[in-house]
Amino acid sequence: MRVFWFLLLTMVVVVTAVTLAVVGGGGSAVLQDVEPQRFTDPLPTTRPVGRADVEALRLPMAARGYRMADVDEALSRLGAELAERDARIAELESALAGAQASAVTTGTDLFKQPGDRPTGPGDRPTGGPARGEDDGR
Repeated sequence: MRVFWFLLLTMVVVVTAVTLAVVGGGGSAVLQDVEPQRFTDPLPTTRPVGRADVEALRLPMAARGYRMADVDEALSRLGAELAERDARIAELESALAGAQASAVTTGTDLFKQPGDRPTGPGDRPTGGPARGEDDGR
C-alpha cells in the first residue's frame, strides 16, 4: 500500500510541476505572448505586379483561416493591376487596328523593315532561284 501512495504522490508532484512550468507560475514566463501576425504587403508599389510576386504572396493565418481584411486588400490590389493591364491592352489593340486600317487604305506594309526595297508583282525574293529555275550547280 505504501508503494501506491508513493506513486500517487509522485504523479501529483510531476503533474503540478509540468502545469506550473507551462502556465508560467514559477516566476519565469515559459510561453511568451506572441505578437499576432500582420499582413505586410509584399506586393511591389514601385512597379507592376508580376507572376513571381503573386506566387510569393503569403497571407497570415487567423483563428478561422485567413484574415479577411488582408485578403480583401491583396485581391483589390491585384484587381486594380489587372484592370490597368486590360485597359492598356485594349488601347494598344485599338491603336494596332487603326494602324492596320490606315495601312490597307494607303497600301503600305506594316512589317517592312527599314532599308528593304519595295517588291513588285514581278520581283522575285532574294535568297535563291525562283520556282522551276535551276540554280546552276
